[in-house]
Amino acid sequence: MTEPVAIRFTDDGAIPNSALPMLVYRQAVPADPDAIEALFAANGWPPAWRDGVHPFHHFHSTAHEALGVARGEATVLFGGPGGQILHLRAGDVAVLPAGVGHCSQSHSPDLMIVGAYPDGTRHLLDTRRGEPTDIAAMRRNIAEVAVPACDPLGRALAELWQPSQHG
Repeated sequence: MTEPVAIRFTDDGAIPNSALPMLVYRQAVPADPDAIEALFAANGWPPAWRDGVHPFHHFHSTAHEALGVARGEATVLFGGPGGQILHLRAGDVAVLPAGVGHCSQSHSPDLMIVGAYPDGTRHLLDTRRGEPTDIAAMRRNIAEVAVPACDPLGRALAELWQPSQHG
């Protein structure tokens, strides 16, 4: 299996991001939504939707999220306005800890992403846009989100998600 690239983002005052790194796996899954959904579900990340990434900065403060690219490609800005732009292609998977901002910059017409959240967290899901009035509450929420036993590809998250010494 491909090794993930770990990317850390700092709190910018509106997008809190996380002390845990975002993980990006390149060409880790088949370019097939049914196969991605089956793999994610088998590892405790039941699929929740098939679509693209919202074209505005947002994050989830109450759940981690996985994005499996089933078709097409997308350019996504992660970490808020001052974050990092990544190009995702069919077969790539991004695992976002709660709080990591993401915003679509562009995408191919055929883009299909499978979105998933760890078992038992979808009902808790929120979508936040980084309103300054609620950032303290969002930071508290993020700190309380449990780390699942494994990521959607079956890798042990305790090994991959080491908190930042600076986050």
